[in-house]
Amino acid sequence: MVVEFVTSPNNPDGKLRKGVLDGPFVRKIYDHAYLRPHYTAIPAPVDEDLLVLVKDRQTYENMLQYLGLAEIGISRDTQLRALQILKTLLKGDGKQILQFAYKTMSHRWDKLNDVISSSFNHFTIQEISPRFCNFFKQIRGPSPAYAWLRCEREEDKNCTAVLRVANIQGRNGSLFSSEDRYVSLSRIRNLGAKMNLICCCNDWWI
Repeated sequence: MVVEFVTSPNNPDGKLRKGVLDGPFVRKIYDHAYLRPHYTAIPAPVDEDLLVLVKDRQTYENMLQYLGLAEIGISRDTQLRALQILKTLLKGDGKQILQFAYKTMSHRWDKLNDVISSSFNHFTIQEISPRFCNFFKQIRGPSPAYAWLRCEREEDKNCTAVLRVANIQGRNGSLFSSEDRYVSLSRIRNLGAKMNLICCCNDWWI
């Protein structure tokens, strides 16, 4: 028996992927942790047999019971706050929060692209083509959770070290079975790294 894990969207480049193995002794487990409409276009409903997003209700309840025992539960105060937030978010059709999140992530992606284009080819990031999203019912551009950045200068073999000079923290490409000329940058938190990258490009190298 061969078990293939398929991460889609892939971390860190944000690309949608499918399994590559087939046969009677192959089982695929799909990790859709970042399959959210504010991170990626959703081209079709998810209907694989085995998902990290749990499809089987009994499996879900077993996992929930285990987490409750392992973590000794979540405080009632936290649950009530979360419930109130969810009720507010679900007013109307419930899509407003995802539309806001997509607009925010898309704006950050555009800004990052502007910064990269002003780096005189010192950096490049992954290209993600626009595609139709079943959730938003329209063609939408990229807004991934992570930027997969590459240092293009020959001498910059460790991109993490290069960015660290500008106080930008990323994750080495070797952590993702790639070369350290690549670095993964989180776009989920804040825009501080982006501002540092602007300074890095405009003041240090240029």
